[in-house]
Amino acid sequence: MSISHTLLGLLEAGPRHGYDLKRAFDARFGHDKPLHYGQVYATMSRLLKNGLVEVDAVEAGEGPERKRYAITDAGVSDVGNWLEHPEKPEPYLQSTLYTKVVLALLTGRDAAALLDTQRAEHLRLMRELTRRKREGDLADQLICDHALFHLEADLRWLELTAARLDRLAQEVTS
Repeated sequence: MSISHTLLGLLEAGPRHGYDLKRAFDARFGHDKPLHYGQVYATMSRLLKNGLVEVDAVEAGEGPERKRYAITDAGVSDVGNWLEHPEKPEPYLQSTLYTKVVLALLTGRDAAALLDTQRAEHLRLMRELTRRKREGDLADQLICDHALFHLEADLRWLELTAARLDRLAQEVTS
């Protein structure tokens, strides 16, 4: 995820302080991985330097001065360009799971047990995501569906690999 573009997009609704940007990001996108304040301010500093945001106001408070950021026309264009370009599909051709299976076979370890353990972990996470999806709002349901579909594809791959394990063992050890 592009944090800079996400923060810029949030600024299109109107000027905000870094604290408010962090809260808005976390509420919409940071359920599993909230932003750190340092990350917000480092990103805003970079966006300011690149002319994509400007300081709309500086307010004195009990602590350090609070800057309120506003998106510039260049920032609006940048977000628009980012939204218009499709994300590159990730083909997962360098899968860690595949690497572990091959290394298990090469080192004489139990690749079938590795696949079983991985399957159990995928199923555990799928149960957790399904519970979260049932209890969540529409945004949570959609993000959980995205993750569940990827996990289902991984499970299909795990089953296919388990079915072909003997053949794979012959190919990688010969």
